[in-house]
Amino acid sequence: MTTNANHPSSAPTFLDRLVLGTLPFVPAPLMRRVASRYIAGEELEEALAELASLAGRGYPGILDILGEHVESEVEARTVLDQYLRAADAVAEKELDAYVSVKPTHMGLAVSEDLADELYQVLAARCRERSLFVRVEMEDSPTTDATLRVFARLRQQFDNVGIVLQARLLRTPADIAALPPGSNVRMVKGVYLEPAAIAHVDADAIRRAYVKGSLELLERGHFVGLATHDDALADELLAAIAARAIGPDRYELQVLLGVREPLWKLWMSAGHTVRVYVPYGPEWRAYSLRRLKQNPELLRSIVRNTLRRD
Repeated sequence: MTTNANHPSSAPTFLDRLVLGTLPFVPAPLMRRVASRYIAGEELEEALAELASLAGRGYPGILDILGEHVESEVEARTVLDQYLRAADAVAEKELDAYVSVKPTHMGLAVSEDLADELYQVLAARCRERSLFVRVEMEDSPTTDATLRVFARLRQQFDNVGIVLQARLLRTPADIAALPPGSNVRMVKGVYLEPAAIAHVDADAIRRAYVKGSLELLERGHFVGLATHDDALADELLAAIAARAIGPDRYELQVLLGVREPLWKLWMSAGHTVRVYVPYGPEWRAYSLRRLKQNPELLRSIVRNTLRRD
């Protein structure tokens, strides 16, 4: 999930670079302790237990297997098998959750045809199980191919959704081109992109997020508002109420372990709050990549870890 801890990311400071430089040398047990708040575990059973716990507190879930940029067809097919097993388990346990998959985890970097094939197999299994599956969005070089994969899936399946990033300047055009009645997760965008193709100012990203989310709703799409920015959420929820848009047209989406008091506040106000639950043995590589790509996540983890301690 490419949401943000609170505010849009900024360029790394000297302190950020210093901390990032030491992360590869942090012992695994200590790194795992830091990551444990945000990652359900290494095994499917741990993630299912987390989803069940969240459901008991009133929060539906999103299940993600950590990993991306697989380099072979064999590896991509192994990932598909893991997702099929996960989807079967979610259905068998009757959990209110769906699966969310990064395109390069499904072999997009190997070939677009391979990603097409594997997503179709997963979407078919999920449809049989009455489950939803989301095609995630990664960095800008993969955007066109990801949207093509999604468009082809939507020709066959109505249980698939996509992610759009407010940061990218192209997003208004991508919204206009969506298939009718799409299900879209709207994010600010965790990937730092050049100013030629993306907003780089925090306020500009926030404005683009609000404008894009409302445009999606006005066009009849379902929107997952993925954010932990409470001021941004307040602005959007006020605009949604003013337009008399019902709660069946949107939900708030959050990351496991991030700003949990907001979840309670939003849920108590009558909004659905869905929690993104990542798991898998790739947790360390995933954490390091994400921290390098977005220093604001590093700052948030440090702040939240210190507060917890």
